[in-house]
Amino acid sequence: MSPFPSLSNTGGVAEWSVEIIERVPHDPTAFTQGLEIEDGVAYESTGLWGESSVATLDPQSWELRDRVSIDDDFFGEGVTVVDDRLIQLTWLSEIALVYDRHTLEQVGEFRYDGEGWGLCHMESGPLYSSRHLDGDLWMSDGSNHLTRRDPNTFEVLEVLSVGDWENLNELECIDGMVVANIWQTDSLIVIDVTQPGDATVVATIDAAAVVVDAQASAADMGIDIDVLNGVADPQDDSGTLWMTGKLWPYLYRVRLTPA
Repeated sequence: MSPFPSLSNTGGVAEWSVEIIERVPHDPTAFTQGLEIEDGVAYESTGLWGESSVATLDPQSWELRDRVSIDDDFFGEGVTVVDDRLIQLTWLSEIALVYDRHTLEQVGEFRYDGEGWGLCHMESGPLYSSRHLDGDLWMSDGSNHLTRRDPNTFEVLEVLSVGDWENLNELECIDGMVVANIWQTDSLIVIDVTQPGDATVVATIDAAAVVVDAQASAADMGIDIDVLNGVADPQDDSGTLWMTGKLWPYLYRVRLTPA
């Protein structure tokens, strides 16, 4: 079951908001940069110099299973799963770290030019009719561009502009769409990348409900939080998404609804 409400055929940009279904505790020291769920395992990449890590968690309870710190020279960013590998971007080092996703042992790396922010792996979706994008990676660098990359070589296959939408951050690939957090805002956008040479924003997501709840909860706990960042498809046919943020005390299961 897709988490997306139906899109109109008018060609306009749909406006969606979030309804909180449940919330579960989240490590408030985790500077979340990437969130992914695959085959019953949740993966979280965290940032900050000297504190970056990659972790596996139980996506039902969100209890920590394993965590590996990365070298202090790296600032962890987005993360995604490709087959038996976990690929984690770094912010300024121009290196993507590759792990065995079952053991979190580093097994390789890729080089790239520029900054690394968000990363997702596009698996087959209902919109695959005009392009063969199944299996490719999509990457953001904090600008208004998305870069399509080969999952085995990290070679650049295509660079698409997303118009005036700057600060594209953490990404999630769902049903042929790329969902992107917009850094330092309460919003996400849904981008259709199925047409050759084109990235069209088909919907915006107002996630203010989770931001307000996280801010109120943090205030009650006497802790400081950072921005919304982290969206994952639970892959359980519930038609929901998980969202969280940097240093947030909770993760939120949400349902998208027309605004």
